[in-house]
Amino acid sequence: MNNEQETLSRRAKLMYGIGDAGINLADTMVGLLFAIFLTDVVGLRPGLAALVIFIGRTFDYVNDPLIGYLSDRTRTRWGRRRPFILFGMLPFALAYILLWWIPPIASQTGLAIYYGFAFVLYDTLATVLYMPYFALTPELTSNYDERTSLTTYRMVFSTIGAMIAFVVPLAIIGTMDAESAGRIMKVGAGVAFLSILPMVAVFLGTREKAEHLEQKQPSLKESMLAAVKNKPFLYAAGIFLLGLTALDITQATLLYFLKYHLHLEENYDLVFGLLFVAALLSFPLWNWVASRWDKKRAVIFGMIFLAVSITVMGFMRPEWGLPILLIFSTLVGIGLGAVQVLTWSMIPDAVEWDELQTGQRHEGMFYSLVQTLRKVGSSLSLPFVLMMLEWTGYVANAPTQPPNTILGIQSLIGPIPATFLLLGIFFATRYPLDRKRFAELRAELARRHAEKAEA
Repeated sequence: MNNEQETLSRRAKLMYGIGDAGINLADTMVGLLFAIFLTDVVGLRPGLAALVIFIGRTFDYVNDPLIGYLSDRTRTRWGRRRPFILFGMLPFALAYILLWWIPPIASQTGLAIYYGFAFVLYDTLATVLYMPYFALTPELTSNYDERTSLTTYRMVFSTIGAMIAFVVPLAIIGTMDAESAGRIMKVGAGVAFLSILPMVAVFLGTREKAEHLEQKQPSLKESMLAAVKNKPFLYAAGIFLLGLTALDITQATLLYFLKYHLHLEENYDLVFGLLFVAALLSFPLWNWVASRWDKKRAVIFGMIFLAVSITVMGFMRPEWGLPILLIFSTLVGIGLGAVQVLTWSMIPDAVEWDELQTGQRHEGMFYSLVQTLRKVGSSLSLPFVLMMLEWTGYVANAPTQPPNTILGIQSLIGPIPATFLLLGIFFATRYPLDRKRFAELRAELARRHAEKAEA
């Protein structure tokens, strides 16, 4: 199939990309507010809050590969992935609401058990909805640059969803304390409803390729071995894991950083809004960089840029003031755009490598393993943020935090996530699929498909 045939219409890209607005709206609210909701609103000790998130995320180590495997083997008139999207929306929304409800339980242990269960339920149903959505990317186009373009569309909507999550909920809620519990519950219910609406557009506006439905259904062992033996996938997954873990740590710490170190909590909407506007506007830039170079060199440059930006921002002093913070928020947003677009756009290319080696396609397993790796990262990074607060003597809602707590918060904003980005750069230098190698791979697959059609 030639490049012209593989070009997607703008409508197709929009209908697919809009789904990530809902996904990131819900997920960003969890990443930004759930930790501080547990500590400053529910009243859980940071150590117990860390345990809640760790339990919820580690449960996904099992259900992510399972859902990916099931979607690879699903055969319906709607395709392999779209039925999961259709039937997963409503259960996901209901589970999301339970995250933000405070049950009438007095004990710390009882609250930890409830939120542990609620988080497991939420993460499981999120997997049912999100993982098949992500796995649609390589099925919509096989073109190297079109995949970057398709991912750019998705990241535009993803960033819009994240921007809404960073600005609107806190504008409605106000201060994160016990008195805001009712407003938090209402906001959670509203986000649950809004997050599933874009998935309706995805179900109605995308179509999977019939040729993939006709392929042999892989066994679980075959799917796992295909991933383990796929060198481009392993390196791309490593880049993805390390880049997104760095963002998870920064995101979970940012509100603590503004509230307790810079004392600029009242300017959170401006800071977050500028950060995500900068990320949004940077997507065409990173798309252009990847098209002029290739994804490998572009992601290395982008991760270096982000590592430097967050490290300097982490060591800001309160007296530097809001204007300096806004400058660094803009720079961090530009770097964020690179990590978001480029790491995601590298994963689909490994699918063709897999097909060339095995004669099968295992998109569901690949994307489920990527999601599992992300859960591994967040199951360790988010509890690590909370445990750092516990170790350094954090006191919820205290006007002044101990010096060790402030130093810990600064480290979590800059140097620690920057270290993960540097490790991601190391993986990127080993990534084997540049533009030329991918073109050769696609040409060989096209030849095999033509021979099969003539047989």
